[in-house]
Amino acid sequence: MPIIKSSIKDLRRTERRTARNRAAQGKLRSTLKRARTAIAAGQSDAAQQAVAAALPIIDRAPGKGILHKNAAARHKSRLMRRLAKVNAPASS
Repeated sequence: MPIIKSSIKDLRRTERRTARNRAAQGKLRSTLKRARTAIAAGQSDAAQQAVAAALPIIDRAPGKGILHKNAAARHKSRLMRRLAKVNAPASS
């Protein structure tokens, strides 16, 4: 535990930031998982809605420092590729 007054304040600030970052990270992970499970289930409509909900969260993540911009692009690309496979008509 810090003794210096400014260090005590800094510790409080760090705790607030950590809580905010963990919440944002959890939200990102849960929306990604929701989208992936909907795609894996093969439910076209549910998958489209889940991906549509996940995309803006993925877009905001690099700005908040949760994801690197290339990692965000990779997540989006993979989600869209999987979604396209679910929506593609079955060729006979």
